[in-house]
Amino acid sequence: MMKGKPAIRMLEGPSLPEDLLNRRWPRRGWLSPELLRYVNDIIVEVRRRGDEALIEFEERFDGVRLSADSLLVTRGEFEEAYEKVSGRLIQAIESSKSRIEAFQKEMLGRIKFKYEEDGLRIVSCASPISRVGCYVPGGGAAYPSSVVMMAAPARVAGVEEIALCSPPKGGGEVDPSVLVAADICGVNEVYRLGGAQAVAALAYGTSTVRPVEKIFGPGNRYVQAAKILVSRDVPIDFPAGPSEIAIIADGSADPRLLALDMISQAEHLDGVSVLLTTSRRVAERVAEEIGRRIGSSPDGRLISENLSRNGLILICRSLKDAVKAVNEFAPEHLEVMTEDPWEVAAEVTSAGLILVGENTPVAVSDYCLGTVHVLPTGGSSRVYSGLSILDFVKRFCIAECSAEMLGELREDVRALAESEGLLNHSLAVERRLSDD
Repeated sequence: MMKGKPAIRMLEGPSLPEDLLNRRWPRRGWLSPELLRYVNDIIVEVRRRGDEALIEFEERFDGVRLSADSLLVTRGEFEEAYEKVSGRLIQAIESSKSRIEAFQKEMLGRIKFKYEEDGLRIVSCASPISRVGCYVPGGGAAYPSSVVMMAAPARVAGVEEIALCSPPKGGGEVDPSVLVAADICGVNEVYRLGGAQAVAALAYGTSTVRPVEKIFGPGNRYVQAAKILVSRDVPIDFPAGPSEIAIIADGSADPRLLALDMISQAEHLDGVSVLLTTSRRVAERVAEEIGRRIGSSPDGRLISENLSRNGLILICRSLKDAVKAVNEFAPEHLEVMTEDPWEVAAEVTSAGLILVGENTPVAVSDYCLGTVHVLPTGGSSRVYSGLSILDFVKRFCIAECSAEMLGELREDVRALAESEGLLNHSLAVERRLSDD
């Protein structure tokens, strides 16, 4: 921890401070105009020059010299990747995939149903998107869990083709754990591409990269800017920025666990950690625990900087005030550690994922719980949901009406059609019921 600076600030009051809320949607736009202009230039070049631009940008931004023939990862590289990954990690990837699939299959079954009344039948249907693109951050780190979180729901939904982009390391290889996860989850193509250029390639295609119908995945601000810009032409999941946690806790919560969860979230670049508690004792103990643990953490400097800049402990008068503040904050992850966490969780209206009880930390949801960790951030959980099979399918209905039911509905159709000046709508029903 840096000397002379508190690890995390502590305030008391009914709501979060304005400076924190002003950094979040809808008070702040997704991205700056300057960044959008910069990224748009990259997208324009990829659309204009295709593979040539991709090769140029990969060398500039990732420090890797590629050729058009080496953009696509070969089958041999997948096989070599298995030799570089431990059997224990392979088992964990398979276990995570299995649990996600089980939950997503249950969800898919719930949106396919039949509604019937006398003379009327409506069937709710779902059909998969044919080809999707997934972006997995990489370069200095590896995120095989993100592969599972996107590819597993896509396969459950019935997506036929999954293309994946991930930045290459210094030697030009995609991280072996990412390749193994992609293979286990049935990804069809993996491209060694990162940043805005990868998003542009997925959206518009090149000689090597075939375009997709929808783009998914987290990434840095350049990736998110590219997703927002191409969304004019190709749908995306949602904007997803730095990871974040909010925690609601009362006096029954264990300060050590609260501190650990806040610290773990601060391991992410620009990670946000906020605690809202009704107990001054808990607040003070958490601050002490954070200060004590940061010094021995391998990423102590990053964690300290994140908690100083993006961390907060707010002492609230009541759980009602805490819930109100959380709904305005709209966090990516919300943990609830109170005497009756389900009662508190029921009052929350804006959060990407709610985790109740002391044994359900964000860390387990990130990997093995069966929930998907691709979630809206920066306040966007006010309007977006977390990723699921619903994002990989198109939903539609099949309906059939009998002559008797059509007769019952004719007057309603006539009244509405006449009010909108669409008389032939009414006529299309009338002619079916007349003897002419």
